[in-house]
This record gives sequence, structure tokens and C-alpha cells, in this order.
Amino acid sequence: MGEISKDVLSLLTQLMPGFLTAWVVYGLTTYTKPGQFERVVQALIYSFIVNALVAALEQGFLFAGKFLRFGTWDHSAELVASASVAIALGVLLSFFMTNDAFFSLARRLRLTTRTPYPTEWYGAFATKPRYVVLHIEGSRRISGYPIEWPTEPTSGHFRLTDAAWLNDDNKETPLEGDDSILIPSKQVEIVEFLKNAED
Repeated sequence: MGEISKDVLSLLTQLMPGFLTAWVVYGLTTYTKPGQFERVVQALIYSFIVNALVAALEQGFLFAGKFLRFGTWDHSAELVASASVAIALGVLLSFFMTNDAFFSLARRLRLTTRTPYPTEWYGAFATKPRYVVLHIEGSRRISGYPIEWPTEPTSGHFRLTDAAWLNDDNKETPLEGDDSILIPSKQVEIVEFLKNAED
């Protein structure tokens, strides 16, 4: 029984950098966490990348140690390096998952047609911030600038600022005295994206 506990502990120690990277990624992005099995697979992949980077870092420090004295590369140094690389990798991945820098290059090179956003719904709001008109149940419409929006159309809320109710003639009734308004996404039937603020 002690052998199994040691093996499980050793496996968790090996996977910990990958879990740390995944924790940073899902903490900084709007992606929903995958199931248990997928998370373990991601942790394996991230752990492999972190371990490869730490091995390269170790070789770099050992080579630099011929000229400068940094200290000894022991288990503690490897642990700190693994944690640092895992956090840095998570931040870097989060950056590329929340903007279109990498995917726009990949689309230009015809490597993919995908975007970094979790859904088309979220991408429509994230790509170009602009005023929207929400068509709400009961033939009501409200316009405003979305500060926050749900990642998918079935759950969450829209938070609009500079909001105004619209009548059938597109006459606005501003929400005076309100900083913003929350609209449940379940009540929204259609979203219009306006071309510019004057629209």
C-alpha cells in the first residue's frame, strides 16, 4: 500500500506544474473548464512543456555557471523553476487565448480558420467593441455599450452602460441616474451590433 501511495504522490508531483498552468489559464480566460479526464490530459501536456523548458533552463544555468556563480541546481531550485515556468506559461497562453495575435497570423498562413474565443457569440462582442441593441422578450429594445457580456447566449447577463430604451420610432428614453443596467441573457432574443456610436 505504501508503494502505491508513493507512486500516486510522485505522479501528482510530476503533474503539478501542468495543473498550475491550467489553473492560471482558466483563471485569466473565459473558457469553461473541461471535464476531469480532459483536465488531466491538459495537465500532462502542460507538464511536458514545463519540464522541457525547465530542462533547457537548467542547461542554460549550468552553462552560465561556468562564468557566473548562481548557486547549486538542486531539487529546490528545480521546484522554484518549475513553478515559475508554469505560471509564466499560463500567463502567456492566457494572453494568446484572449486576443487574436496568434490566430490572426495562423489564419493568414492558412493554418486554421479558427479564432481564440471560446464561442462565436463571445468573439462577436470581443473583436470590436461597439454599441448594441438588445431585443428583449415582449418586443422591448434597449441600446447601450456592453461593459460585460455572457460567454454563451443561454446563461449570464449583459451589463450595459449609457443605456436607453428604444421605442418603435427609434426614439431613445435614456436611463438617467443609472451607471449601468444588467439584462439576463435568457431574455435577449436578438443582438444588433451598431456600426458606430452615431447609429
